Amino acid sequence: MTFSTRTTAILLVCAAILSGILYRFADAAEMSPILASGRITIEEAVLMALENNRALHVQRLEPEIRATFIDQERGVFDPMLSGEIRAGKERYEGTGFFGSRTSTTTGAEAGISGFLPTGTLLEADLSATRRENEEAEKIHEARLGMSVTQAILRGRGVAVNLASFRQASLDERMSRYELAGFTQSLVAEVETVYWEYVLARQEVQIVEQSLSLAGKQLEETRQRVRVGGIAETEMAAAKAEVALRKESLINAKSRVNRLKIRLLRLIAPYRHTSHDREILPESRPEIPPDPLEALSDHIETALHIRPDIQQAKILIERGALEIVKTKNGLLPEMNLFIRLGKTGYADSFSGAVKDMDGDSYDVLAGIGLSRGASRVQADARHRRSQLLRGQREISLENLKDLVCEDVSLAYIDVRRTLQQVHATETTRKFQEEKLRAESAKFAVGKSTALLVAQAQRDLLESQVSEVAAITNYLKARIHFYLMEGSLLQRRGIDYGV
Repeated sequence: MTFSTRTTAILLVCAAILSGILYRFADAAEMSPILASGRITIEEAVLMALENNRALHVQRLEPEIRATFIDQERGVFDPMLSGEIRAGKERYEGTGFFGSRTSTTTGAEAGISGFLPTGTLLEADLSATRRENEEAEKIHEARLGMSVTQAILRGRGVAVNLASFRQASLDERMSRYELAGFTQSLVAEVETVYWEYVLARQEVQIVEQSLSLAGKQLEETRQRVRVGGIAETEMAAAKAEVALRKESLINAKSRVNRLKIRLLRLIAPYRHTSHDREILPESRPEIPPDPLEALSDHIETALHIRPDIQQAKILIERGALEIVKTKNGLLPEMNLFIRLGKTGYADSFSGAVKDMDGDSYDVLAGIGLSRGASRVQADARHRRSQLLRGQREISLENLKDLVCEDVSLAYIDVRRTLQQVHATETTRKFQEEKLRAESAKFAVGKSTALLVAQAQRDLLESQVSEVAAITNYLKARIHFYLMEGSLLQRRGIDYGV
């Protein structure tokens, strides 16, 4: 290797090290201060998820997108300005005395129009026209016109003309309830994964303590075999227990790592998070002091605040507006129109404007009627809107039944898991007494290493079961509040509905 090649290699290695350091600094800069410290409470985990979760960011845009449709429908009633500049030339062939003639025309026109929710179209326009023939004869025309067109049948009335605007408003409200439901599910998932992570870490601690105890038991057995106090066959049970504890510890640590990745993905941008950083949960699994209310009260609450119930009600309202539109579409189109105009003529534009004060005017009034040869399409749309509304009303009642079932089952599960907490606590105390008794008997030669190992294993399972029971109770309450639809309110989170 030449000197230049060696130098290049060293520079490349230094650049790689420097880029790695800079990458670490970039990650640290984008990392939450809470994650940087490694310690996090369940409340902090929820707040971080609400701030950082990308799926929630996507969902938050939906109400804003729906709001644009409201503005779009409102814009139908905004005034419309129009303008036109024109120029033309005309040549026609005459006979006899008149011969052929050529004339040119130039002009401009400006107007404003507006559509009212009553089904009324208002229009006003001002135009100026200049005509000149080949003999250089000129004439200027100025005209001011107004017209009113009122729908008499189809398109008449505020209800039908504001239906699309009101539907857009309902869609925006429905998207907010959808956001509330998504947020509620996200909070429930974060809290559930957090408690599972806490449980997994405690399982690791319990298994480590059990492994240490099994190791001490193995050493004690080895010493007693060495002095001839017990048979060498007792070693097999002690060694098997140590191997079993090591296997359990490997599985428990793997579960901790998997849950840590799930938790980080929920609460922080995944690509900007250091996954080898240890996350220390600060919250401890404890039995909440507030008991549940009567089941009927929780069911009543769910029927009033569940986001999916509110969405179903909005769909029915939207369907009622669709019926208004399709029913109006069954009518023929009949419009009453009135047009008024004042026109002035002169050899100059200013003169033409002054001449508009004269007696000349034009008035046109009438009624226009149009109707399709068949109403098949209109009838089909109206019938479909009626069927859809009936379907949604039945669906709402079915949804209410499902909500009652969900809340009832979740209520039963909360009570069951609370009873399990007390039961596992009692079991763990008995297993502790059993292990102490078996160890004392083994010390005086009245028990075997196998029985002591079995007692240790039973105590380990009871300890894990007790922690799992508390965690399952907390998870059951989370699921219950999710089914009730009150999780966000109970966590003090405002979702803007």
